[in-house]
Amino acid sequence: MLRKISQREDQILQLISKGYSNKDIADELFISPHTAKSHRKSLFIKLRVNNSACLIRAAFEQKLIQI
Repeated sequence: MLRKISQREDQILQLISKGYSNKDIADELFISPHTAKSHRKSLFIKLRVNNSACLIRAAFEQKLIQI
């Protein structure tokens, strides 16, 4: 069973799906790049993936994003 993602993680996921880097995400959401990276790592764990490409695929399959 997958853990539910937070509202902030959902925001991060949507930006990752648009190709945003950690720095881009940080600038968009007024957070530090380190915080953006931490959220990305949390998403990897929750969706049980180890890279951004797999994250997007898993998020799409679970209907967390639309392409």
